[in-house]
Amino acid sequence: MATKAVPGRRDDYPGWLRGSPPPRWVRLLPPVLLAGVLVGQLVSDEPLEIGFLLGAIPSLAVLSYGPLATAAFGAVVVVLMNVPALHLDRPGNTDLLTIGFIAVLSVFVSLVRSRRDAHLVTVRSVAEAAQFAVLPPLPERVGPVRCSGLYRPAQRETLVGGDFFEVRDGPFGVRAVMGDVQGHGLSAVGTVASLLGAFRETVLDQRDLEAAAARLDRRLVVDSASVDHAELFATALLLEFPPDTGRVRLVSCGHPAPLLLRGGKVLEIDAEPGPPLGLGFFELSPPKVRTVELGPGDRLFMASDGVSEGRDATGAFYPLPDRLAVFAGEPSDALVDHVWKDLVLFCPSIRDDVSVLVLSPQLPGD
Repeated sequence: MATKAVPGRRDDYPGWLRGSPPPRWVRLLPPVLLAGVLVGQLVSDEPLEIGFLLGAIPSLAVLSYGPLATAAFGAVVVVLMNVPALHLDRPGNTDLLTIGFIAVLSVFVSLVRSRRDAHLVTVRSVAEAAQFAVLPPLPERVGPVRCSGLYRPAQRETLVGGDFFEVRDGPFGVRAVMGDVQGHGLSAVGTVASLLGAFRETVLDQRDLEAAAARLDRRLVVDSASVDHAELFATALLLEFPPDTGRVRLVSCGHPAPLLLRGGKVLEIDAEPGPPLGLGFFELSPPKVRTVELGPGDRLFMASDGVSEGRDATGAFYPLPDRLAVFAGEPSDALVDHVWKDLVLFCPSIRDDVSVLVLSPQLPGD
Protein backbone atom coordinates (compact mmCIF):
# COMPACT_ATOMS: atom_id res chain seq x y z
CA MET A 1 0.00 0.00 0.00
CA ALA A 2 1.14 3.54 -0.56
CA THR A 3 1.91 5.77 2.37
CA LYS A 4 -1.33 6.58 4.13
CA ALA A 5 -3.00 9.93 3.60
CA VAL A 6 -5.16 10.55 6.62
CA PRO A 7 -7.26 13.50 7.79
CA GLY A 8 -4.99 16.05 9.39
CA ARG A 9 -1.98 14.90 7.45
CA ARG A 10 -1.18 15.00 3.73
CA ASP A 11 -4.69 16.00 2.83
CA ASP A 12 -4.88 18.50 5.68
CA TYR A 13 -6.01 21.70 3.97
CA PRO A 14 -6.65 24.98 5.76
CA GLY A 15 -10.11 26.51 5.96
CA TRP A 16 -11.52 28.27 2.91
CA LEU A 17 -10.91 31.66 4.53
CA ARG A 18 -7.18 30.76 4.63
CA GLY A 19 -6.70 29.87 0.99
CA SER A 20 -8.51 26.62 0.23
CA PRO A 21 -11.31 26.51 -2.38
CA PRO A 22 -14.61 27.76 -0.90
CA PRO A 23 -17.32 25.23 -0.04
CA ARG A 24 -20.34 24.79 -2.27
CA TRP A 25 -22.65 26.83 -0.08
CA VAL A 26 -20.51 29.92 -0.74
CA ARG A 27 -21.24 29.59 -4.47
CA LEU A 28 -24.93 29.50 -3.70
CA LEU A 29 -24.93 32.82 -1.81
CA PRO A 30 -25.20 35.18 -4.84
CA PRO A 31 -28.09 33.42 -6.63
CA VAL A 32 -29.92 32.71 -3.35
CA LEU A 33 -29.66 36.32 -2.24
CA LEU A 34 -30.78 37.53 -5.67
CA ALA A 35 -33.74 35.18 -5.68
CA GLY A 36 -34.64 36.15 -2.10
CA VAL A 37 -34.72 39.87 -2.91
CA LEU A 38 -36.88 39.33 -6.01
CA VAL A 39 -39.33 36.98 -4.30
CA GLY A 40 -39.66 39.25 -1.29
CA GLN A 41 -40.26 42.29 -3.48
CA LEU A 42 -42.83 40.51 -5.68
CA VAL A 43 -44.91 38.87 -2.95
CA SER A 44 -45.06 41.95 -0.73
CA ASP A 45 -48.12 44.19 -0.99
CA GLU A 46 -45.98 47.24 -0.27
CA PRO A 47 -42.57 47.93 -1.87
CA LEU A 48 -39.82 46.74 0.41
CA GLU A 49 -36.76 48.88 0.86
CA ILE A 50 -34.34 45.99 0.37
CA GLY A 51 -32.78 46.98 -2.92
CA PHE A 52 -29.54 47.81 -1.11
CA LEU A 53 -28.98 44.07 -0.64
CA LEU A 54 -28.30 43.72 -4.35
CA GLY A 55 -25.03 45.56 -3.84
CA ALA A 56 -23.68 42.56 -1.92
CA ILE A 57 -24.26 40.11 -4.79
CA PRO A 58 -21.22 41.03 -6.96
CA SER A 59 -19.06 41.15 -3.83
CA LEU A 60 -20.18 37.66 -2.80
CA ALA A 61 -19.57 36.37 -6.32
CA VAL A 62 -15.90 37.37 -5.98
CA LEU A 63 -15.41 34.67 -3.34
CA SER A 64 -16.08 31.73 -5.64
CA TYR A 65 -16.70 32.87 -9.23
CA GLY A 66 -14.44 34.05 -12.00
CA PRO A 67 -14.51 37.51 -13.60
CA LEU A 68 -17.02 36.56 -16.31
CA ALA A 69 -19.53 35.09 -13.87
CA THR A 70 -19.01 38.04 -11.51
CA ALA A 71 -19.64 40.44 -14.41
CA ALA A 72 -22.81 38.51 -15.26
CA PHE A 73 -24.11 38.83 -11.69
CA GLY A 74 -23.29 42.55 -11.75
CA ALA A 75 -25.09 43.04 -15.06
CA VAL A 76 -28.17 41.19 -13.79
CA VAL A 77 -28.25 43.39 -10.69
CA VAL A 78 -28.00 46.61 -12.72
CA VAL A 79 -30.74 45.44 -15.13
CA LEU A 80 -33.10 44.47 -12.33
CA MET A 81 -32.61 47.81 -10.64
CA ASN A 82 -33.89 49.48 -13.80
CA VAL A 83 -37.13 47.46 -13.88
CA PRO A 84 -39.78 49.92 -12.61
CA ALA A 85 -42.15 47.20 -11.42
CA LEU A 86 -39.63 45.93 -8.90
CA HIS A 87 -39.10 49.30 -7.20
CA LEU A 88 -35.49 48.40 -6.41
CA ASP A 89 -33.99 51.80 -7.16
CA ARG A 90 -36.17 54.00 -5.01
CA PRO A 91 -34.58 57.42 -4.34
CA GLY A 92 -32.90 57.58 -0.95
CA ASN A 93 -32.69 53.81 -0.65
CA THR A 94 -30.38 52.50 -3.35
CA ASP A 95 -27.95 54.41 -5.54
CA LEU A 96 -27.71 52.83 -8.98
CA LEU A 97 -24.32 54.39 -9.66
CA THR A 98 -22.93 53.03 -6.40
CA ILE A 99 -24.12 49.51 -7.21
CA GLY A 100 -22.66 49.79 -10.71
CA PHE A 101 -19.30 50.88 -9.29
CA ILE A 102 -19.30 47.95 -6.85
CA ALA A 103 -20.05 45.57 -9.71
CA VAL A 104 -17.15 46.86 -11.81
CA LEU A 105 -14.78 46.78 -8.84
CA SER A 106 -15.87 43.22 -8.02
CA VAL A 107 -15.02 42.09 -11.56
CA PHE A 108 -11.53 43.55 -11.18
CA VAL A 109 -11.03 41.89 -7.79
CA SER A 110 -12.27 38.58 -9.20
CA LEU A 111 -9.76 38.84 -12.05
CA VAL A 112 -6.90 39.45 -9.60
CA ARG A 113 -8.06 36.58 -7.37
CA SER A 114 -8.36 34.15 -10.28
CA ARG A 115 -4.82 34.90 -11.46
CA ARG A 116 -3.49 34.60 -7.92
CA ASP A 117 -5.25 31.25 -7.46
CA ALA A 118 -3.78 29.96 -10.73
CA HIS A 119 -0.32 31.01 -9.54
CA LEU A 120 -0.82 29.29 -6.19
CA VAL A 121 -1.91 26.08 -7.92
CA THR A 122 1.30 26.11 -9.94
CA VAL A 123 3.43 26.81 -6.88
CA ARG A 124 1.73 24.05 -4.89
CA SER A 125 2.14 21.57 -7.74
CA VAL A 126 5.87 22.31 -7.96
CA ALA A 127 6.21 22.11 -4.16
CA GLU A 128 4.38 18.77 -4.02
CA ALA A 129 6.52 17.35 -6.83
CA ALA A 130 9.68 18.45 -5.02
CA GLN A 131 8.54 16.99 -1.71
CA PHE A 132 7.47 13.70 -3.29
CA ALA A 133 10.93 13.52 -4.86
CA VAL A 134 12.43 13.80 -1.37
CA LEU A 135 10.06 11.31 0.24
CA PRO A 136 8.21 9.25 -2.39
CA PRO A 137 5.18 7.18 -1.44
CA LEU A 138 6.01 3.89 0.20
CA PRO A 139 5.54 0.89 -2.14
CA GLU A 140 3.35 -1.99 -1.07
CA ARG A 141 6.25 -4.41 -1.32
CA VAL A 142 10.03 -4.16 -1.47
CA GLY A 143 11.59 -7.51 -2.31
CA PRO A 144 10.22 -10.06 0.19
CA VAL A 145 9.07 -7.36 2.63
CA ARG A 146 5.55 -5.94 2.63
CA CYS A 147 5.31 -2.33 3.76
CA SER A 148 2.61 -0.21 5.37
CA GLY A 149 3.23 3.33 6.48
CA LEU A 150 1.71 6.57 7.68
CA TYR A 151 3.20 10.04 7.53
CA ARG A 152 1.78 13.22 9.02
CA PRO A 153 3.92 16.37 9.04
CA ALA A 154 3.29 18.79 11.88
CA GLN A 155 3.36 21.82 9.58
CA ARG A 156 0.16 22.39 7.64
CA GLU A 157 0.11 22.08 3.86
CA THR A 158 3.42 20.21 3.70
CA LEU A 159 4.14 16.65 2.64
CA VAL A 160 7.54 16.30 4.29
CA GLY A 161 8.53 17.29 7.81
CA GLY A 162 11.26 16.30 10.22
CA ASP A 163 10.47 12.56 10.15
CA PHE A 164 11.51 10.24 7.35
CA PHE A 165 11.46 6.60 6.39
CA GLU A 166 12.50 4.60 3.37
CA VAL A 167 12.65 0.93 2.34
CA ARG A 168 15.05 -0.16 -0.41
CA ASP A 169 16.22 -3.45 -1.92
CA GLY A 170 19.90 -3.89 -2.64
CA PRO A 171 22.66 -6.46 -3.11
CA PHE A 172 22.91 -7.05 0.65
CA GLY A 173 19.19 -7.45 1.27
CA VAL A 174 16.25 -5.18 1.98
CA ARG A 175 17.15 -2.21 4.15
CA ALA A 176 14.86 0.24 5.90
CA VAL A 177 15.46 3.46 7.77
CA MET A 178 13.29 5.55 10.04
CA GLY A 179 14.54 8.79 11.50
CA ASP A 180 13.71 12.10 13.09
CA VAL A 181 15.81 15.19 12.43
CA GLN A 182 16.13 18.25 14.60
CA GLY A 183 13.10 20.49 14.19
CA HIS A 184 10.16 19.87 11.90
CA GLY A 185 8.36 21.39 8.96
CA LEU A 186 9.99 22.90 5.91
CA SER A 187 13.11 23.92 7.85
CA ALA A 188 13.99 20.22 8.28
CA VAL A 189 13.38 19.13 4.68
CA GLY A 190 16.97 19.82 3.59
CA THR A 191 18.36 17.59 6.32
CA VAL A 192 15.84 14.86 5.50
CA ALA A 193 16.81 14.98 1.82
CA SER A 194 20.51 14.77 2.70
CA LEU A 195 20.05 11.75 4.97
CA LEU A 196 17.78 9.89 2.55
CA GLY A 197 20.25 10.44 -0.25
CA ALA A 198 23.06 9.04 1.88
CA PHE A 199 20.93 6.06 2.92
CA ARG A 200 20.06 5.17 -0.68
CA GLU A 201 23.76 5.12 -1.53
CA THR A 202 24.58 2.85 1.43
CA VAL A 203 21.98 0.33 0.25
CA LEU A 204 24.09 -0.17 -2.87
CA ASP A 205 27.67 -0.03 -1.64
CA GLN A 206 27.87 -0.56 2.14
CA ARG A 207 28.00 -4.22 3.10
CA ASP A 208 27.84 -3.62 6.87
CA LEU A 209 24.92 -1.97 8.60
CA GLU A 210 27.31 -0.26 11.00
CA ALA A 211 29.16 1.31 8.07
CA ALA A 212 25.83 2.47 6.65
CA ALA A 213 25.01 4.22 9.93
CA ALA A 214 28.47 5.79 9.99
CA ARG A 215 27.90 7.14 6.47
CA LEU A 216 24.72 8.89 7.60
CA ASP A 217 26.51 10.32 10.62
CA ARG A 218 29.33 11.65 8.44
CA ARG A 219 26.81 13.24 6.10
CA LEU A 220 25.34 15.31 8.93
CA VAL A 221 28.73 16.17 10.38
CA VAL A 222 29.89 17.49 7.00
CA ASP A 223 26.66 19.44 6.51
CA SER A 224 26.99 21.01 9.95
CA ALA A 225 30.59 22.02 9.36
CA SER A 226 29.63 24.41 6.56
CA VAL A 227 27.00 26.27 8.60
CA ASP A 228 27.72 28.35 11.69
CA HIS A 229 25.86 27.13 14.77
CA ALA A 230 23.97 24.56 12.68
CA GLU A 231 23.90 21.89 15.42
CA LEU A 232 22.33 19.40 13.05
CA PHE A 233 21.49 16.04 14.54
CA ALA A 234 19.01 13.25 13.99
CA THR A 235 17.96 9.97 15.48
CA ALA A 236 17.69 6.99 13.15
CA LEU A 237 16.90 3.30 13.13
CA LEU A 238 18.35 1.12 10.37
CA LEU A 239 17.12 -2.39 9.63
CA GLU A 240 18.41 -5.04 7.27
CA PHE A 241 16.70 -8.22 6.10
CA PRO A 242 19.52 -10.36 4.64
CA PRO A 243 18.45 -12.43 1.62
CA ASP A 244 17.32 -16.02 2.19
CA THR A 245 17.44 -15.72 5.98
CA GLY A 246 14.84 -15.54 8.72
CA ARG A 247 16.30 -12.73 10.73
CA VAL A 248 16.60 -8.97 10.87
CA ARG A 249 19.63 -6.93 11.84
CA LEU A 250 19.13 -3.48 13.31
CA VAL A 251 21.16 -0.50 14.46
CA SER A 252 19.71 2.26 16.61
CA CYS A 253 21.25 5.74 16.51
CA GLY A 254 19.38 7.27 19.41
CA HIS A 255 16.07 6.04 18.06
CA PRO A 256 13.71 3.65 19.90
CA ALA A 257 13.95 0.04 18.80
CA PRO A 258 11.05 -1.44 16.82
CA LEU A 259 8.31 -3.48 18.42
CA LEU A 260 7.93 -7.09 17.34
CA LEU A 261 4.37 -8.26 16.63
CA ARG A 262 4.24 -12.03 17.08
CA GLY A 263 1.10 -14.10 17.40
CA GLY A 264 -1.07 -11.22 18.58
CA LYS A 265 1.52 -10.16 21.17
CA VAL A 266 3.75 -7.10 21.27
CA LEU A 267 7.37 -7.75 22.23
CA GLU A 268 9.89 -5.02 22.91
CA ILE A 269 13.26 -5.67 21.27
CA ASP A 270 16.21 -5.08 23.57
CA ALA A 271 18.56 -3.00 21.45
CA GLU A 272 21.16 -0.68 22.91
CA PRO A 273 20.82 2.74 21.23
CA GLY A 274 23.97 4.40 19.95
CA PRO A 275 24.60 8.15 19.71
CA PRO A 276 22.36 10.25 17.43
CA LEU A 277 23.60 11.13 13.96
CA GLY A 278 25.56 14.32 13.46
CA LEU A 279 27.11 14.70 16.90
CA GLY A 280 30.45 13.18 15.91
CA PHE A 281 30.45 10.48 18.61
CA PHE A 282 30.48 7.43 16.30
CA GLU A 283 34.22 6.86 16.58
CA LEU A 284 34.08 7.04 20.38
CA SER A 285 30.93 4.99 20.87
CA PRO A 286 29.74 3.25 17.69
CA PRO A 287 26.24 1.71 17.78
CA LYS A 288 25.96 -2.03 18.21
CA VAL A 289 24.15 -4.34 15.82
CA ARG A 290 21.29 -6.39 17.20
CA THR A 291 20.14 -9.52 15.39
CA VAL A 292 16.61 -10.84 15.91
CA GLU A 293 15.40 -14.22 14.68
CA LEU A 294 12.02 -14.03 12.96
CA GLY A 295 9.21 -16.52 12.77
CA PRO A 296 6.31 -16.93 10.33
CA GLY A 297 3.90 -14.01 10.51
CA ASP A 298 6.24 -11.76 12.51
CA ARG A 299 5.99 -8.02 11.83
CA LEU A 300 8.10 -5.08 12.92
CA PHE A 301 6.37 -1.91 14.05
CA MET A 302 8.29 1.38 14.12
CA ALA A 303 7.05 4.81 15.14
CA SER A 304 8.54 8.26 15.60
CA ASP A 305 8.47 10.11 18.89
CA GLY A 306 5.42 11.97 17.63
CA VAL A 307 3.56 8.77 18.58
CA SER A 308 5.36 7.58 21.70
CA GLU A 309 5.63 11.11 23.17
CA GLY A 310 2.05 12.13 22.44
CA ARG A 311 0.31 13.31 25.63
CA ASP A 312 -3.27 13.40 26.78
CA ALA A 313 -4.94 16.26 28.66
CA THR A 314 -3.32 15.15 31.94
CA GLY A 315 0.19 15.07 30.44
CA ALA A 316 0.42 11.26 30.35
CA PHE A 317 2.35 9.73 27.43
CA TYR A 318 0.59 7.63 24.82
CA PRO A 319 1.00 3.98 25.94
CA LEU A 320 2.11 2.66 22.57
CA PRO A 321 2.93 -0.99 23.48
CA ASP A 322 -0.31 -1.40 25.43
CA ARG A 323 -2.47 0.20 22.76
CA LEU A 324 -0.66 -1.64 19.99
CA ALA A 325 -1.48 -4.96 21.69
CA VAL A 326 -5.17 -4.19 21.19
CA PHE A 327 -4.71 -3.91 17.41
CA ALA A 328 -1.94 -6.51 16.97
CA GLY A 329 -4.26 -9.00 15.29
CA GLU A 330 -5.24 -6.56 12.53
CA PRO A 331 -3.70 -6.58 9.04
CA SER A 332 -0.87 -4.09 8.64
CA ASP A 333 -2.82 -1.45 6.72
CA ALA A 334 -5.71 -1.58 9.22
CA LEU A 335 -3.20 -1.56 12.09
CA VAL A 336 -1.73 1.72 10.85
CA ASP A 337 -5.18 3.27 10.64
CA HIS A 338 -6.18 2.12 14.11
CA VAL A 339 -3.02 3.47 15.72
CA TRP A 340 -3.48 6.87 14.08
CA LYS A 341 -7.15 7.17 15.04
CA ASP A 342 -6.40 6.04 18.58
CA LEU A 343 -3.58 8.59 18.88
CA VAL A 344 -5.87 11.39 17.67
CA LEU A 345 -8.45 10.44 20.30
CA PHE A 346 -5.79 10.24 23.02
CA CYS A 347 -4.06 13.56 22.32
CA PRO A 348 -5.97 16.85 22.42
CA SER A 349 -3.59 18.19 19.76
CA ILE A 350 -0.70 16.71 17.79
CA ARG A 351 2.04 19.25 17.19
CA ASP A 352 4.90 16.98 16.19
CA ASP A 353 5.57 15.01 13.03
CA VAL A 354 4.06 11.53 13.18
CA SER A 355 5.32 8.56 11.19
CA VAL A 356 4.52 4.87 11.48
CA LEU A 357 6.09 2.01 9.53
CA VAL A 358 5.11 -1.67 9.62
CA LEU A 359 7.33 -4.21 7.85
CA SER A 360 6.13 -7.77 7.20
CA PRO A 361 8.99 -9.97 5.87
CA GLN A 362 8.22 -13.11 3.94
CA LEU A 363 10.53 -15.80 5.27
CA PRO A 364 12.20 -18.46 3.08
CA GLY A 365 9.78 -21.32 2.50
CA ASP A 366 6.65 -19.27 3.19
